[in-house]
Amino acid sequence: MKAVVVNEGGALSIQNIEMPKITSPDQILVKVAYCGLCGSDIPRIFHHGAHFYPITLGHEFSGTVVDTGHGVTEFDNGDLICCVPLLPCFKCDECQKHYYSLCKNYTFVGSRIAGGFAEYIVLDKKNAFKLPKGISPLEGAFFEPMTVGMHALLLADGCEGKNVVIVGGGTIGLLAMQCAKAMGAKSVAVIDINQQRLDLAKKLGADAVYHSQKLSSEAIHQALSSSRFDQVVLETAGSPVTVNLSIEIAGPRAKIALVGTLHHDITLPEKTFGLILRKELQILGSWMNYSAPWPGKEWQLVSQYFIDGKIKLDELIAGMGDFDSFIKQVTALNGRPMNGKILLNCM
Repeated sequence: MKAVVVNEGGALSIQNIEMPKITSPDQILVKVAYCGLCGSDIPRIFHHGAHFYPITLGHEFSGTVVDTGHGVTEFDNGDLICCVPLLPCFKCDECQKHYYSLCKNYTFVGSRIAGGFAEYIVLDKKNAFKLPKGISPLEGAFFEPMTVGMHALLLADGCEGKNVVIVGGGTIGLLAMQCAKAMGAKSVAVIDINQQRLDLAKKLGADAVYHSQKLSSEAIHQALSSSRFDQVVLETAGSPVTVNLSIEIAGPRAKIALVGTLHHDITLPEKTFGLILRKELQILGSWMNYSAPWPGKEWQLVSQYFIDGKIKLDELIAGMGDFDSFIKQVTALNGRPMNGKILLNCM
């Protein structure tokens, strides 16, 4: 079969490798449909961030079950699934409390083991989520990034009737924005430094957008004054600047969920730290996207939102193509962040 292989130094190649085989009764063989490039894959490709090389990445994918181990009763051949990349141990104290994202004995598809940038993949049955009828393979490839924002919103006790502020209008942020709207948020605002992203946020349903290079944090804070109560702020950009900004623009007793991963040290000015105390803010760390019952409420809610037609994806796709086209698009990034989702099409 074909697979995209990443070598040390950022070189990607298409290789013909042996098709994987089921070796355990609890495994399934999946024909991959679509697999998206995650922002976390970029340092794995370009910045020596993978656990080992060579490696086939890819954890945001959908596909069709084509074979099952004799212990699998949950799936049949022909079932459409999406990947649930985390495989916790289900035995440690964290897992026993259903804190699956915090498991210390986990493995992860497309990071610690081979992923979905290939024509076929073998998965443990717990790494698959059966997609309900009416959900397309392309929608299935967006379940994993969508549930990241959903997890943060659930940690903040939901957002129905609340005012949501998304700091960072990338793919994760704009998917989270649509989830917040679907969950019944009273208002949703998006903050970014990219006017293109802000225009797209408005097109996808944002009630307000703010350009944080053209407006000071104080100006944004004032603009949000009418929606300052019952506020949930999601920081999705993963930058020291945006973490500071999230604190500065938050309303009284707001919940700030930190979703983006930092790649640089952060320093909080004394005045900004004081705002956490003076506004009695709640700072929530959000890691991955899992809860009970496995894989979690996040995945069930995303299913419903797709079925209800509440999520728009077309505008979020920057590029999609076969193996050759995909490698060209990824290589062209040269380590820079994506402006939209890049997907491998194996259909």
